[in-house]
Amino acid sequence: MQIIKYLFRYYLYMIAIFFIGRSLLLTLYFDKTQGSDSLIWLTFLYGLRMDTIVTSILLVVPLILVTLSPKILQKFVELFLKYYFMIVLAFLIYIENATFPFIAQYDVRPNYLFVEYLEYPQEVFGMIFAEYKLELFIAFSMISIFIFYFNKKSKSNLDAIFSMHYLKRVALFIPLLAVLFIGVRSSFGHRAANISDAMYSSNRTLNEITKNSLYSITYAMYTNRVHGGNKLVKQYGDMKLEEAYSRVQKSLNLTDLNDNNSPLSRLEKTHFKQQNSKNLVVFVQESLGYQFVGAVGGEKGITPNLNRLAKEGILFTDLYSNGTRSVRGLAGLTAGNYSIPGKGVVKRNKSQRDYFTIANLLKPYGYKSLFIYGGESRFDNMRGWYLGNGFETIIDEPKFQNPSFVGTWGVCDEEVTQRANREFKKMYANGEKFVTVMFSTSNHSPFDFPDGKIDLIDGVKKKSVKNAIKYADFSIGSFIDQARKEAYYKDTIFVVAADHNVRVYGDDMVPVDMFHIPGLILGEGVEPMVYDKIATQPDILATALDLLGMDLKYPIMGHSIFSDKKKDIALMQFHNSYALREGNTVAIIRPGKEALTFEYKEKHLVAIEHNRELEKDALAFVIVLNNLYDKKLYK
Repeated sequence: MQIIKYLFRYYLYMIAIFFIGRSLLLTLYFDKTQGSDSLIWLTFLYGLRMDTIVTSILLVVPLILVTLSPKILQKFVELFLKYYFMIVLAFLIYIENATFPFIAQYDVRPNYLFVEYLEYPQEVFGMIFAEYKLELFIAFSMISIFIFYFNKKSKSNLDAIFSMHYLKRVALFIPLLAVLFIGVRSSFGHRAANISDAMYSSNRTLNEITKNSLYSITYAMYTNRVHGGNKLVKQYGDMKLEEAYSRVQKSLNLTDLNDNNSPLSRLEKTHFKQQNSKNLVVFVQESLGYQFVGAVGGEKGITPNLNRLAKEGILFTDLYSNGTRSVRGLAGLTAGNYSIPGKGVVKRNKSQRDYFTIANLLKPYGYKSLFIYGGESRFDNMRGWYLGNGFETIIDEPKFQNPSFVGTWGVCDEEVTQRANREFKKMYANGEKFVTVMFSTSNHSPFDFPDGKIDLIDGVKKKSVKNAIKYADFSIGSFIDQARKEAYYKDTIFVVAADHNVRVYGDDMVPVDMFHIPGLILGEGVEPMVYDKIATQPDILATALDLLGMDLKYPIMGHSIFSDKKKDIALMQFHNSYALREGNTVAIIRPGKEALTFEYKEKHLVAIEHNRELEKDALAFVIVLNNLYDKKLYK
C-alpha cells in the first residue's frame, strides 16, 4: 500500500502541473474555442488521457527501483528518486511554460519543431534571449521556487516501503507495472491511444489545448524518426500507387507524361519565345504575409515599395504557400514541388543529390547558379541541399566582408541585395547567364534591422513584425530600383514571393487564410497585370520560367498562369494535416482521422458534406509526394 501511495502522490503532482497549464491555456484562448461543436469541458477528460500516458511512462523507473531494489540500496534509491522527481517536475514546469510562447508563435502545442530548432543553437538561443526575456524569467523563477520548496519540504525517506518484506515488494512489481502499462496504452482496444485521440473537436484550438506538450514533442519525434517515410504516410490512409498518380496527374492537369524515371516531367512550351533567354532571380521573403501588403488586400502603409512595384509587373493576389516553414517555401520556389510528409526535402537524405531544382534545369543552357542568404546557410541544411542539387555558389553570412549591420539571423536584407547586385553585374559583364535564389533574414524574430532606413510605424515598437516588414520592403524597393540602372535588368526576370506567412494561426483545422502570401514577377517587357485566381509557389515558379523565353522540360507541380492547363488548386501542409483546395472546396486529411470536407467562405472553413473524390485526391497527393521522394523520382 505504501508503494501505491508513493507513486500515486507523484502521479497527482504531475497531473496537477498539466491541469494548471491546460486551464491557463483554456482561459487565455477561451474566445477561440467558442462556436465549437464539442463540449469544452471534455478537453480536461481527453487531456487527462494524454497526461496519464506521459506520467505512466515517467513512473516506470521509480516503480522498478522501489519494488526490485534490495534494502541495502535504500539510501541510494532515496537519493536517486529525490533528484529524479525534482528534475522531472522542474522539466514539466519548464515545458508548460514554454508552451505559451510556442503557441503564441505557431498556434500549436510544441511539436517536432521544438527539438528541431535546437540543432541551430546560435540563431535560436539568440532569438530566445532577445525576444522572450520575460517568459524565461517567469519560467526559471517558477522552477527556482519549486526546487527550493521541494528540497525543503519533500520527504525522501522510504523506510515504510523498504520495511516491507522484499518478496512482497517484488510481488507488487508485475501488477503495478500492468497498471502503468494500461496507463501508457490508455486504451483497451486494438490500438494504443496516440495524439490523434486528443483531436476530439473540429475546433483546432480546443484540440491543441487538449494535447500534452511533452507527449506532442516525443510523439512527433517518434513518428518522424522511427516511423518516417512510408509508415508515416500510411497513417493518412491506403491507396494503390497507380491510382494515386492518376489522381494527382488529373488534379494538376498534367498530360504527355511518359518518363518512368520522372513521372511528372513533361515538356512545357514557352508563351514568350525569344532568341536569347533571360536570367532568373527569385527573391524569397521571410515570413511576408499578405495581411501586411496593401496591393493584395492587406494593411496599407507597411509595404509602399511592393505596392508601387505591383503596378509594374504580374501581381498574384491569391497566392498560397506550401506550408509554414522556410524549407517548404524554398522547395516550392526553387524546385516547384509541394510539401512532402515529415521533414522537408531540404533536410532529408534522399533529396541531397539529383533532386530537381531550377539550377539543375538551367545548367545545360549555360546558366551560372547562386544561392545568396544573409545568415549561415548551414541552417536547415540549406547549404548542403543547394550545393548538392545544382547550385554552384553559396554566398552566406561568412562571405560578407565588413557588413554594415548584422542581426541575430545574419546580415540585413539591404546588404544581401547590394551583394546580389554586384554579382549580377559581374556575371552579366562576363557574358554569363545566371539563375539565383536570394533569401531575406530581417523579418524574423527578434526583428533586427538597421536604424535610419525607414520611418517607423506609429504606435508600434521598433522591433516588431510590421517595422521589420517595412524594412524588408525598403530593401526590395532599393534592390529593384538599383537593378533598373544596370545593364542586366533588361535581360532578367525577377520574382518576389514569401516563403510563408509570418505566423500561421487560427481556429480552423487548417487556417487557409494564413497561407495567403504576396507574389510579384517583374522584368523589362513583362506586361503589368493582376492575377486574381488561386495560385501556388510552384505556379509562380512555372510562370517565371515561362517568361524566360524557352521551352523547358520539368516536373514542377504547377503551371504558368499563361497556360490553359492552369487550375485553381492549392495543397497546404499545416503540421501533420494537409488541405487540398479546389476553388472554394477544401478537403483535409490527418493521420489516424477521417477525412473532412469544408467550404472556404469569408476566410474560414465551414463544414459541409464529404466530397469523397476530393478527399481521395488529397490522400493521393500525400502518397505521390512521398513516393517521388522515396524512389528519387522528382528529377
